[in-house]
Amino acid sequence: MAKSTKTYEERIRALEKKEQESIEATKKLIAQRKELEKRKKAEESKKRTHRLCQIGGAVESVLGCPIEEEDLPKLIGFLKRQEANGKFFSKAMQKEPVANMEEV
Repeated sequence: MAKSTKTYEERIRALEKKEQESIEATKKLIAQRKELEKRKKAEESKKRTHRLCQIGGAVESVLGCPIEEEDLPKLIGFLKRQEANGKFFSKAMQKEPVANMEEV
């Protein structure tokens, strides 16, 4: 029996087909990774929002009244003075102050 051999063109077409399938599989994996990253970011954002709401609620419960947007600079100034005068806020929270903290 004679050995059937593929022509160069057939072998090239077969390799091109495999290459195209690999490219499509790679695109699919990249899309899956991006979707996972998007979900992770959304989950982290939800957790941060929840944490910030809890902090705001705690501050309002201590004050006994709602904090309005115009009150935020006063609150930030007060907390910064507490830190400047002896790290009172950090000590009360048992946290180390973060260097170069961004303005809110």
